[in-house]
Amino acid sequence: MKQLAIKPVIHAFDTCKEFCEAFEIGEGDLIITNEYIFNPLFTDLGIKADVMYQEKYGTGEPSDEMAEAMYADMKADYKRIIAIGGGTIIDISKIFALKNVSPILDLYDGKAEIIKDKELVLVPTTCGTGSEVTNLSILELKSRHTKLGLGLDEMYADSAVMVPELLKGLPFKFFATSSIDALIHALESSLSPEATPYTEMFGYEAIKIILNGYKEIAKNGEDARIPLLKDFLIASNYAGIAFGNAGCAAVHAMSYPLGGTYHVPHGEANYCLLIGVFKAYMELDPNGKIKKLNKFIADILGCGEEVVYAELEKLLNKILQCRPLHEYGVTKEDLDVFTDTVMTKQGRLMARNYATLDRDKVYEIYSKLF
Repeated sequence: MKQLAIKPVIHAFDTCKEFCEAFEIGEGDLIITNEYIFNPLFTDLGIKADVMYQEKYGTGEPSDEMAEAMYADMKADYKRIIAIGGGTIIDISKIFALKNVSPILDLYDGKAEIIKDKELVLVPTTCGTGSEVTNLSILELKSRHTKLGLGLDEMYADSAVMVPELLKGLPFKFFATSSIDALIHALESSLSPEATPYTEMFGYEAIKIILNGYKEIAKNGEDARIPLLKDFLIASNYAGIAFGNAGCAAVHAMSYPLGGTYHVPHGEANYCLLIGVFKAYMELDPNGKIKKLNKFIADILGCGEEVVYAELEKLLNKILQCRPLHEYGVTKEDLDVFTDTVMTKQGRLMARNYATLDRDKVYEIYSKLF
């Protein structure tokens, strides 16, 4: 059994200037980013690369329509795609490293020939997706009213670059949603049937860093995150390595219809499902490796294992308040539709559940969180 694979070479620099000089960014490169990221940190560096601003093609979560519009404006002769941004930019840029991009639905349907013809450099500006070290691209497919993940080895980055300077301007809400996403990557991958001692090592370390950071923020306020940004960036990267190998499961699968239908940010949508899914796991199989995970979390939180999820939710709510599904506009009729979507379209993720969740159990989880 394969134990661990880390495909990109991981680099770290303190500043954007150091990164640009080391990678000799210039002609033949396409930088995909946001204007609010590029202008304050890169404009004065005199970079002679082409720059594309993602927000000019739409806002919010990445979608096939957004990616198609961006691709239509791209030249065909770039040597490198350099993505500097959050999950939206990184997920779209992975697709742009391929030779055959449009129509994007053909990629998701397995109809396009998969050839990588550009070098890919991924530079995260949030502490959540871990996408810089995975081969996954998750897009909202507008015509199908859902999100789907595409996993291709050709979409691994050649280089993943950590630059803590890029996180200093990240507003607290985005810090919260992205870092909770990283935490869930670590939690789900640690329980995955595909987990190994190596992936668990990265996952458990990410959990420890994030929860200890949250305790500091809960005690001292939002600004307490600033000196911890490098730690959170590393934790996100660790979690990305863990779930890039062992995978995520029902939390992500069940969050996709919520995000796709009501445009709830990815990390927030995941948090809506987290506690409900893990409580269901405990009902179904309390004595498997979830017991080890619960003890680990309980030791960090300083509580008993029997109240670990109540205490975890209490801490997370100080970072990002969990809301019932109906507050996002979800209707009772949606619960059946969401359940059917999960059971018919998210088999890849549901196969990695810690305990088997049938249709009735998935519907029950949604109903309890409604």
